[in-house]
Amino acid sequence: MATNKQVHSGSTPATLANLQFGNDAKPLKQPAIIQRRNKLITRIWEQMELLKSMETGNEFLVRRLKTVKDIDGVTKRLPMPKRIKPWWFTNSVGLLCVTIRYGSATLELHPGKSVIQAKNTKELLNILTLIKQVVTDGELDQQIEKASGALKLNFQRNG
Repeated sequence: MATNKQVHSGSTPATLANLQFGNDAKPLKQPAIIQRRNKLITRIWEQMELLKSMETGNEFLVRRLKTVKDIDGVTKRLPMPKRIKPWWFTNSVGLLCVTIRYGSATLELHPGKSVIQAKNTKELLNILTLIKQVVTDGELDQQIEKASGALKLNFQRNG
């Protein structure tokens, strides 16, 4: 078992004297809700970057590692492009509509409603930024938990 050894000389250098020190240890595992929040924040960031790239005409590419076997039977981990589907669409009136998704589940952000409407891409980007902040603050924890539970049930039924 590895132990963390602390080396100290007894006095703090003058350049570090203004810093705030503590004895906090890094947790071995984050709570499940923090992991779920981080997952959703990452997906919202991907949507924001996809929207920005569509506005500028550039390609937005996220790579993930995929394990594949080559002809000789050797297993390798290769970076492969990840397909990102936009969460937004244009409705019949011409407004941009966005749904916030956790996996395959759509989050209900307002009772009975899961679609947010925007007039243009700039407003849509502002909405995604706001939703990202709301998720960071933990205000959507109930909705994330509900969607996560629904996904777990689907895996149990199909598993």
